[in-house]
Amino acid sequence: MLKNVSLPAAVLATLGLSGFLVAPLAAQGQSDDHLPFTINGHTWASKADFIEHGRCSTKRPTEEEAEEMEGLLKAALAGGGNAGNKSTPGVTANVTGGVIPVYWHVINKGSGIANGDIPDTQIAAQMNVLNAAFASTGWSFNLVWTDRTTNSTWYTAGPGSQAEAQMKAALRQGSADDLNIYSSNPGGGLLGWATFPSSYARNPSQDGVVILFSSLPGGTATPYNEGDTATHEVGHWMGLYHTFQGGCNGQGDYVSDTPAEKSAAYGCPTGRDSCPRATGADPITNFMDYTDDFCMFQFSTGQDTRMDTMYTNYRFGK
Repeated sequence: MLKNVSLPAAVLATLGLSGFLVAPLAAQGQSDDHLPFTINGHTWASKADFIEHGRCSTKRPTEEEAEEMEGLLKAALAGGGNAGNKSTPGVTANVTGGVIPVYWHVINKGSGIANGDIPDTQIAAQMNVLNAAFASTGWSFNLVWTDRTTNSTWYTAGPGSQAEAQMKAALRQGSADDLNIYSSNPGGGLLGWATFPSSYARNPSQDGVVILFSSLPGGTATPYNEGDTATHEVGHWMGLYHTFQGGCNGQGDYVSDTPAEKSAAYGCPTGRDSCPRATGADPITNFMDYTDDFCMFQFSTGQDTRMDTMYTNYRFGK
């Protein structure tokens, strides 16, 4: 089944969306995917072009990089060590859930939602979406801190930029097992990106998730405005790859129960099967694909197990 999205009346009023209803599935038909696609004031050649270059800017590991990371993790587990800090005896069993503290950093260029200064009610709505998405995994998220920074340079910082590095170095709080979320307006029409657990040890100040402020529930980044950009990026932060990682061959996303997928799906292409020789149709309803927010509603059991392993070995107690 597809999820239903609703926001409290107080949230809708705060956002100036009183009476706003999320359109039912039948009304959310997809436009011609070959026409120009505009989101957040940036026009792409097509929606396919946006999906390839703007949907998620988390650095995709090459097959060789992924194999290296998996090898280090397996070696640490086999030796009873800890991949995040192999000089210290590791945890012998996975942490299978818990409450993760969240530090939220609102980056804006001035007052008002149009300038990225989102209200606390909208952040609360996003936290509700995040907790609903991860409910089946045993993980939940508790907002413990919100700060607001007016900085026009940080506001449009892109992935890997000096501005991003400065922003995170100045604002990040907590340790490896604390989630820092930065809401801003990244240049180039990007929705968001994240760091993987294995990246923390070598660059702790840069750990976290960056999301487009208008992708929060009730935002203007249609059809990515129901809060699942954050869900997707937090999935990366917990150790998940895209479902289409590796295409139809090889180890894919290193999760056995997500069917192989040749390329990212977008819209909500029911019945899509891009790897017909592999078992199962494409996992278009999985949070780690690229479909529209209304189409996503699940993590797999294997993804849950992977998140437990990655969090235990790279984040827990660090």
